[in-house]
Amino acid sequence: MVKGMKALVIDDEQSIREFISSVLQAEGWSVGEAETAERAFEMLQTDEWSLVFCDVVLGGENGFAILRRFAEEQPRAQVVMMTGHGTAVGALDATSFGAYDYLLKPFGISEVETIARSVAARLTAKGRIKKEESASKFYRSDIELVGRSPAFVEAMKLVGRVSLTNLPVLLTGESGTGKEVIARAIHRRSRRSGNPFVAVNCGAIPAELIEAELFGHVKGAFTGAERDRIGLFEEANRGTVFLDEITETTSAFQVKLLRALQEREIRRVGENRTHQIDVRVITSSNRDVEREVAEGRFRQDLFYRLNAVTIHLPPLRERREDILPLAEFFAQKVRLPDEHPVMFSAEAIAILEEYEWPGNIRELENAVVRAAALSDSVVKPQDLPERVRRSVKEKEREESGEQASDTAAEWVTLDEAEKRYVSRVLAYTKGNRQAAARLLNVDRKTIDRMIKRHNIDLDEIRLMGSKKQR
Repeated sequence: MVKGMKALVIDDEQSIREFISSVLQAEGWSVGEAETAERAFEMLQTDEWSLVFCDVVLGGENGFAILRRFAEEQPRAQVVMMTGHGTAVGALDATSFGAYDYLLKPFGISEVETIARSVAARLTAKGRIKKEESASKFYRSDIELVGRSPAFVEAMKLVGRVSLTNLPVLLTGESGTGKEVIARAIHRRSRRSGNPFVAVNCGAIPAELIEAELFGHVKGAFTGAERDRIGLFEEANRGTVFLDEITETTSAFQVKLLRALQEREIRRVGENRTHQIDVRVITSSNRDVEREVAEGRFRQDLFYRLNAVTIHLPPLRERREDILPLAEFFAQKVRLPDEHPVMFSAEAIAILEEYEWPGNIRELENAVVRAAALSDSVVKPQDLPERVRRSVKEKEREESGEQASDTAAEWVTLDEAEKRYVSRVLAYTKGNRQAAARLLNVDRKTIDRMIKRHNIDLDEIRLMGSKKQR
C-alpha cells in the first residue's frame, strides 16, 4: 500500500458504506466509515484522508458542507460526491466547489475502482517526485533538460565536453529529438553565452532568400530590398549561429557558406566589401549527412568543415526511461501554479511507454499537453490521442498473433492511403508544408508534388484546423 492511502466513506446507508469500503480495501486502501456529517467532522480532525466518498443527502449537515470543510482543512483530499438524485446544477456546483467527481447512484464496482486507482496513481507519482526532488535538492541546473536514460546521458557527456571548445558541432537525429534544445545548451555552457544565440531553420527559408537572410543585403540589391539590412551572422557576432536542417540548402549557397566559415567574413548581397564575423556554428540535420554527401546533395568540403564534432541524439523509442519524466515535465507546464499537479494513471503510463513516438519529443509534448488539458488532473488512457491508443492496441495484437478483423472491402489502394496520410499530416501542421515535409522525412519539393498529385486543398485543411482551434 502506498503511504497515505487512507479513504473515508460517508453515507447514512450501511450497505453502501460496506460496498464502497470492500472495493477500496481490495485496491489496497485503508478505509474509515462515517454515517453522519458530524461523525465525518470528528474523523477529519483525527486523521489525514487522501480519498473521500461522500453522499450528498445525510442526516443533519449535507455533503456539500463536508466538501467545503475538506476544501478548507484538508485541500489535498480528493472528495467524490454521491447522489441518487443527480442534476446538472448539482454536478456543476460539486466540481466548482472542488469535488474530484460526481457519481450518480446506483454505480458499480468499476466506477469505484477507476477512481481509487487514479487517486492511488497520483499518490505514487507525488511520492516519486518528492523523492527525486529530495535526492536532487542540493543541485538544480539552469538548463531544462529532462532525461536519465543511458543513451541520453552519454550524449550529454559529449555535449558538456564540447561546449567549452570553439569547435563546430553537427547534431544529427530524427525530427523532434530536441536538436535546437541541445544547441542552446551548448551555447549556454560556452564562453560565448553572454552573446547572442541565433537559430535559423534553413528548410523554412526559400533558396533565393537564404543568402540575404544570413549574410544581409544593401538597399536595391533585389526587389523588395528597400533598405540596408545586416544578416543573422552579423547579428550573432561573438555568439552562436544554429543552422537547423542544413542539408535542405542548395549547392550554390553551400559554396558561399563554406567561404564565409573559412575566411570568417561575409559579403552582403549587392555589396562589394566584406565584413569580419566571429561566430560559432552549430548545424543539424534529420538526414544521414554522409549519405547526402555520397549522393552528391551536400558538399563534402562543407561537411568536413561542419562536423569537427558530431553528436547523435537518440530517438525517443531508444530512451523509453525518459518518456514518463518528459511527460510529467510537459504536463506541469500547462497547469496554473495553484492547480493540482497532473498525474498519470498506470494504464496511461503503459501506453505512453509502449508507443513508438515517430515524432519523438515533439509528438510526446503535443500528446501530453492535449491530455493534461482534457484530464481532471489524472491523465487516463481515454485522454490520450486516438492514434497513440490505436497504435499500441495494434502492436499488442500483432505480438499476440491475433488477426485483424479487416475485410477485403476495407482495404484501399496505396495511392488513396498515401493521400489520406499526407492530408492528415498537413492537417496536423495546419497546412504548413515545410513542417509536414519534416514529419514525413521528405524534402519540400516532394511534399509539393504529393499535394499536386492528390489534389489536396490546403485552404480547406487550414480552414478545418482553424475551426478545430475555435
